[in-house]
Amino acid sequence: MNAPATRSAFRPAHAATDLLAWELIRTLVAFDTTSRESNLALIDWVQAYLARHDIASVLTFDDDRRKANLFATLPAADGNTTEGGIVLSGHTDVVPVDGQPWDTPPFEATVIGNKVFGRGVTDMKSFSATALAFVPEWRQRGLKRPVHLALSYDEEIGCVGVRRLIEDVVQRGVRPTGCIIGEPTGMELVVAHKGKRGYRCRVRGHEAHSSLTPSGVNAVQIACEIVTYLTTMSRAFRDQGRFDPDYDVPFTTVHTGLIHGGTAINIVPRDCWFDFEFRHLPFDDPAQLLEEVTQYAQRFLPEMHAVSADTTITFSQLSTLPGFDTAGESEIAAIGRACSEDNRRGKVSFGTEASLFHNAAMPAVICGPGHIAQAHQPNEWVAVAQLARCEAFMRRLSDHVCTA
Repeated sequence: MNAPATRSAFRPAHAATDLLAWELIRTLVAFDTTSRESNLALIDWVQAYLARHDIASVLTFDDDRRKANLFATLPAADGNTTEGGIVLSGHTDVVPVDGQPWDTPPFEATVIGNKVFGRGVTDMKSFSATALAFVPEWRQRGLKRPVHLALSYDEEIGCVGVRRLIEDVVQRGVRPTGCIIGEPTGMELVVAHKGKRGYRCRVRGHEAHSSLTPSGVNAVQIACEIVTYLTTMSRAFRDQGRFDPDYDVPFTTVHTGLIHGGTAINIVPRDCWFDFEFRHLPFDDPAQLLEEVTQYAQRFLPEMHAVSADTTITFSQLSTLPGFDTAGESEIAAIGRACSEDNRRGKVSFGTEASLFHNAAMPAVICGPGHIAQAHQPNEWVAVAQLARCEAFMRRLSDHVCTA
């Protein structure tokens, strides 16, 4: 592994192999931490890496102890471990590669020209690797305030693990100044993101032979009517607003992502379910949006019950992630602006763990290498220039928090 650079030796990287974090990026990407898999091999490796630098880690596990969050503290030179620190946070899990046409091994960081390819290089192992790469320097130079490293599990399926991490941090009396979430923003400072609510709708119909359709209740067709209504809502937001032009998608969006129903073409289908989500701006209430959909769905019930009293339409919540907006006025936002050397304060449509930290009295901002459009794709990639900007950001942060 490359030795830590000093301030005098630091030069912007022009190739991946010039990066201070290059070997750590390769190491983290090599772990298959798809959300359905355990992340413990990666967590164990990071815990051992930190232990070699005399840094202890606290783990919080899921119920099955197949996955863990890691929280580690580099203390200030005066021994302070709880007050006024900065949290650098990233999630360890990645989305699946199943069925995607990759041209390079997905769990191997591969350099082609000025890009690095691999699952997680953008979302979001490169940020975590860069933070880890600076640990030796922070230890050598000493810290004016604590630096905390947070790695979570199951962000991609609803920011599941970080909730336990945050609860543990609060219970232990750690009170940081703020948190920097390293999700891909092109290394631009982001101070707000939309909220998200995910739901499942289940339609229970009544089976019949397809030649006798009036004696059945077609669950697939009724589900599709509701999906069509969701599409109408989506178009209304797109065309009529309300809008916030600071967001990359400046209106609330409605999206249906999964649908399943029926057993055979000659059977009136008894069951159908579909999953949908709202990614909402602060002034659009997701509870009211769901109420609008459920009111629309109820119009089908009298006709359904006329055939069979056992027919139903039900809605259940799958996930929730609050939005947040700091307005860029927090101390951590000021630190982020100084380290990014960019006075812009962006907003993004994708959700992150930032809102959960923020709502736990840990003001948060988002800033990390790469772009969300490159994430979750086959041949996920990040530009070497973005990784170099991330190292420059961390270099400025070092000068801010270090005593020497």
